[in-house]
Amino acid sequence: MGGNRIVVYKEPGRVEVEDHDMPKLEVPADVAQAKGMSREAPHAVILKNVSTNICGSDQHMVRGRTTAPPGQTLGHEITGEIIEKGNDVQFLDVGDIVTVPFNIACGRCRNCREGATGICVNVNPARAGSAYGYVDMGGWEGGQADYVMVPFADFNLMKFPDRDQALAKIRDLTMLSDIFPTGYHGAVSAGVTTGMTVYVAGAGPVGLAAAYSAHLLGAAVVIVGDLNKERLEQARSFGCETVDIGQSATLEEQIDQILRTNEVDCAVDAVGFEATGHGGGEEKPAQVLNDIMSITRAGGSLGIPGLYVTGDPGAADPDAKEGTLKVRLGLGWAKSHSFVTGQCPVLRYNRKLMMAILHDKAHIADAVNATVIPLEDAPRGYQEFDRGAARKYVLDPHGMVPAA
Repeated sequence: MGGNRIVVYKEPGRVEVEDHDMPKLEVPADVAQAKGMSREAPHAVILKNVSTNICGSDQHMVRGRTTAPPGQTLGHEITGEIIEKGNDVQFLDVGDIVTVPFNIACGRCRNCREGATGICVNVNPARAGSAYGYVDMGGWEGGQADYVMVPFADFNLMKFPDRDQALAKIRDLTMLSDIFPTGYHGAVSAGVTTGMTVYVAGAGPVGLAAAYSAHLLGAAVVIVGDLNKERLEQARSFGCETVDIGQSATLEEQIDQILRTNEVDCAVDAVGFEATGHGGGEEKPAQVLNDIMSITRAGGSLGIPGLYVTGDPGAADPDAKEGTLKVRLGLGWAKSHSFVTGQCPVLRYNRKLMMAILHDKAHIADAVNATVIPLEDAPRGYQEFDRGAARKYVLDPHGMVPAA
């Protein structure tokens, strides 16, 4: 029986909204078999999605730059209302509005117990770490949908204290599932604190969230670099300095014009493997990594929330197809840089960021230009985002997001 619309990757450059069966309180068969668990999931809930966002990492799949097969369901940024729960869910109730970390985590393994929920070892047969609606992440159905199943609910979900307040601030709160904690993680990993100068590579939604987070953490100057003038204007809208990587002046020269030195205290890579060379020419997947090592002072730290993959069938370079990049590691070593990579462990940050939103200390939706569209308009949202729109698209499956 149908009843659950869901966004599906069909081929490079094309997604469609399809009608699927309603989700059940079951884990994927491959996960259950490989990890020795029951398919029945009394620890799970079914959510009616209040909002679910399009992410830049979804675009990598839709561009054909991963090994995602046609038919891959999409969506890992989820905020929803519990409409059904298993009999082992003890501390959440039907009707609760909750935010869903994009990391799927069991709460039982060593990594989860140590707070590294981005690399749970019990939810993905292929490798550590899992997510909803993503290639090689365990086969969990995507959340750009009317409804979604969330396992290990008591551990994964965070309930908003007040339903009416949550719905009133949903444009901000919807960012807690991924983009806001991921940007914040990038800034924290880079060591941002009071009075520091920070460079953020990339003015897409994650880069804007990282730049906004750097301000929250007390940075003196936040510089954002990109080729897209509309996105750079969005960065300037909340107090960032900007550099246009498409100009003839080098990155070092443009930073020197702002700071009167060509180095920053720390840097964040919010671009990932689809980077291009200076001036916007050919693709150079290690460009941003090498850039941030070049401009970060000796002893500085580099936060790298930008996505890098082990399989990139669209790469021009044979080595890059397998995730082998021409990184100047010797430069980073000589400058004693610290590097932090990998998925953001959302549970480490989302409660603190929720409190900042609820008490009007953070307005992340304005920073990333949140734009609400119906679920059926997801194909348009993907197309506009891929063309460089300076917007964070929020899908509203049930018309529950109040007008701005």
